[in-house]
Amino acid sequence: MNDQTAVLGLIDIASHSRAWGFLRYILGKSPFQHTPGLQFCKVLGSGYNGGFSTKPSLTKQGFFCVFNSADNAAHFAESSSIVKAYQDHAREFFLASVQPYSSRGSWSGFSMECADPSPPINAPIASLTRASIRPSKARQFWAKAKPAEDAIVLASGKILTAGVGEAPYFRQATFTIWDNAQSLEQYAQQGAHLSAIKAAYGQAYFSESMFTRFRVLKAQGTWQGKYVQIP
Repeated sequence: MNDQTAVLGLIDIASHSRAWGFLRYILGKSPFQHTPGLQFCKVLGSGYNGGFSTKPSLTKQGFFCVFNSADNAAHFAESSSIVKAYQDHAREFFLASVQPYSSRGSWSGFSMECADPSPPINAPIASLTRASIRPSKARQFWAKAKPAEDAIVLASGKILTAGVGEAPYFRQATFTIWDNAQSLEQYAQQGAHLSAIKAAYGQAYFSESMFTRFRVLKAQGTWQGKYVQIP
């Protein structure tokens, strides 16, 4: 049975390690190569202060890795020298292990596989939304993104939010964790976020996109000054 599992890391590089942090972008995913069971990997930057911004952060970054099994993902999260190195160079560090239960679209041609499509009941869930924004639509996209960002700050049931991406302005992703599926639905289906989604689809903002929801197997660490631990 497929139990594809993703590990997402969020890191705020410590001030004395900025040169090491910049080197992560140069090296890209090469340090992750030959990791057992690794199917997909992206090294990510973040918006200014870890949010959703056209201005990139100089210190906040992340990675998203997908493994062919929960065991390989757990071994990576708990024993990898790469993860340990990020922790040693971080002012803040957050790590989440998640399994998809709903996904559509792709990321650089890679699609998530969902073994069990049933959402968890009264348990935390995570959401990843990523998109390659058409250059001709970038200004319209960012005009819609700011109100949606303001709305998520006030959203009920939100545990964590992070704005990440492969490149400023054009290749963006959002990772969030919620108390339960109902909290995410309440945010997604109303107000500024709903308006942004309708515009994105109606006006073909994206050349590629992926929308995935996950069960949260484990999450622990600090991001934007907030400590999170699940379970």
